[in-house]
Amino acid sequence: MSYEILGMTVLWIFLYGYLIVGSIDFGAGFFSFYSEIRGEKQTIQPIIERYLSPVWEVTNVFLVFFFVGIVGFFPDTAYYYGTALLIPGSIAIVLLAIRGSYYAFSNYGSKNNRFYLFLYGASGWLIPAALSTVLTISEGGFIEEQDGKVIFLWKELFTSPYSWSVVILALISVLYISAMFLSYYADRAQDKKAFEIVRRYALGWSMPTIMASLLVFFSIRYHNLEHFRNMLDISWMFVLSFLFFIAALYLLWIRKHLGWAFIFVMLQFAFAFFGYGKSHLPYILYPYLNIQDSFTNETMAISLIVAFILGLCLLIPSLYLLMRLFLFDAKYVQGKKG
Repeated sequence: MSYEILGMTVLWIFLYGYLIVGSIDFGAGFFSFYSEIRGEKQTIQPIIERYLSPVWEVTNVFLVFFFVGIVGFFPDTAYYYGTALLIPGSIAIVLLAIRGSYYAFSNYGSKNNRFYLFLYGASGWLIPAALSTVLTISEGGFIEEQDGKVIFLWKELFTSPYSWSVVILALISVLYISAMFLSYYADRAQDKKAFEIVRRYALGWSMPTIMASLLVFFSIRYHNLEHFRNMLDISWMFVLSFLFFIAALYLLWIRKHLGWAFIFVMLQFAFAFFGYGKSHLPYILYPYLNIQDSFTNETMAISLIVAFILGLCLLIPSLYLLMRLFLFDAKYVQGKKG
């Protein structure tokens, strides 16, 4: 395996980690507000709070690693993406700031304020939509280079059917992943009322997730035919993704083995996400950047790969310890330990 492929694989693992952990976090925030509107807050809020309390601070670690790594491994990405991501990146930062502020305000008596709860839920839900523009822009057609300057074609981005299909998928999949995890979490807490509510959320967002995925899949055909053909060459990965979706949905339907159900959800998105990434190679940005021409020097590459692998070796055990001490501790999950 070349250094270019190894470096991109490590970065893609971090981005996948953010996809799963961030989706659970952001979706839980949305459901917190939605349950307030539905009059179900008292039932599911304890489950959501017990998950968010120990986890929210580590969610963005995956994202920071990815953006630092992408610029480190492929320095030219800063030149091409810098202008393009100015608007969506700024929006994402503002949303992250709003979301982070909620935790501070909630400690000073505003926890039950519906307006703050709305900002918290809405900002978390919209963050993935803002960040998804990175993947959209990477497909090409939204950036031009003229006289040594990068020009971002923002009108094309906001009027592109493919761009909006990606945004829709980001919004829906966040809720699906989060609801599936919360179903497992509520079941483990032996909270039957909360479980039935979040199970209903998960079932409700399951089919829209598949429909949105198919919409993105076929939208690529009209936006980037080369990428679409590459995806067909590894179609088995997307078929496996769909089979894991069916398996997860079946277990949720029969209310059994919900831990396995969420593992199947993770595998569902892993095969789809890594299939997308593999078919995108060797390009980082069509047609300007590919992993061979824009890769950093070998010495820097080796240093970064070692640093990021060590980072993974620290991060994964830390998350495991966090889960053992809090998320999957029987007394904590059931609210018997603060």
